[in-house]
Amino acid sequence: MKTFYILSIMVLVGTCAKPKYTTKLKNLKESIKLVDSDLAMKYASTITSNELKTHLYKFSSNDFEGRRVGDPGQKLAANFLKSYYINEGVKSPLGDDNYYQIIPSSFFSKKFKSSENVLAYIKGSEKPDEVIIISAHLDHLGISEDGQINNGADDDGSGTVALMEMAQAFNLAKKEGYGPKRSILFLHLTAEEIGKRGSEYYTKHPVFNLENTITNLNIDMIGRVDDNHKNNKDYIYLIGSDRLSKELHYTSEKINNTFFNINLDYKFNIIGEGNDYYSRSDHYNFALHDIPVIFYFNGEHADYHKATDTPDKIDYPLLEKRTKLIFATAWQIANQEHRITIDRDNELLK
Repeated sequence: MKTFYILSIMVLVGTCAKPKYTTKLKNLKESIKLVDSDLAMKYASTITSNELKTHLYKFSSNDFEGRRVGDPGQKLAANFLKSYYINEGVKSPLGDDNYYQIIPSSFFSKKFKSSENVLAYIKGSEKPDEVIIISAHLDHLGISEDGQINNGADDDGSGTVALMEMAQAFNLAKKEGYGPKRSILFLHLTAEEIGKRGSEYYTKHPVFNLENTITNLNIDMIGRVDDNHKNNKDYIYLIGSDRLSKELHYTSEKINNTFFNINLDYKFNIIGEGNDYYSRSDHYNFALHDIPVIFYFNGEHADYHKATDTPDKIDYPLLEKRTKLIFATAWQIANQEHRITIDRDNELLK
C-alpha cells in the first residue's frame, strides 16, 4: 500500500510538472527570433506599386485573352513570365531556358489542351535542399460566350505580379551577397480555375522532394478590398497558417506585428467555415502532403469571376504592402536557423 501511495504521488507530481498547452504555445512564440531584419526591409522596399501596376496592366490585358487553360492567351501569359525571369536573371530549376513544367492534356478533361506551370528558382546558399514555395495561379476564365474577356486582374493577376516582384527582390539580395539560405521556388500554377489541377500535378510530379518542401505561401487575390473591410482596408485574410504548424502561424504574426501592422483577419480560417476557402486554392494540395501553408486572400468582391475584374480597380499601394508582408515572411523562413516545424514534430509542443 505504501509503495502504491508513493507511486501515485510521483505520477501526480509528474502530471502537474508537465507544462500546460498554453504555456507551450507561449514558449513557442517567445522562441521565434527574427533574422536580418534590416536586410529584409531593405529588399522589401524594392517592391513598388509602380512596378506592380506596370506588370499587372500587361498581364491582365486583352492580349492574353483571359488566360484560359491551354488556350493561346494562357500560352502567351506563360511566355510573358518566362521572358521576365530570363531578363531578370532568375534561373529555372529545370535548367537552361526551360521554365515550363508541361502538363499533358490527358491530365485534364477532354475540353482542355495541354498547359504548363512556370517555375523560377533561387538556390539557397547554405541549405539548398530545403525549399520554400511561393505560388500563385496564372490562369483565368478566358473569353465568355458573349465575347467578353475575363482579364482576372485580381484573380490572380495580383498574386502573379506579387511573385514577380518578390523574385526580383530576392534575386537582387543574392547579387549583393545576401541570397536566401534556403532555396525558393516561384511557382506560377496553371489550371487552378478548373480544380487546382496545376498544383495537383506538381505535387504528383514534384521538381523538389516534397519532404524537403518546408512551406507553401500561396497568393490568390490580394489587390482589392471586400465589402467587410470598406472602412478598414488595411487587412488581409490568412487561411491555414495554424492548421499544420503553429510555428509558421506565430512567425507570420511576428513579422506583421514588427514591420507592417496589417489587420490579419482569420475569419475564413475557422474549421467548418461555410465558404471552405481552405480547400479552394492551390495551397490545399500542398497541405494534403503535410506541408505547412498560408493562403493570402482579400476576399470576394462584386467583380469576382466577372469581366469587370480589371487592373484599374486594383489598390496598388495596398497590393504593395501585402506583397512586402509575404516577402518578409518568406525571408524569415528562408534564413532562420532551423526549418519551420509541423506541430507533431515540434519539441516545444510535446
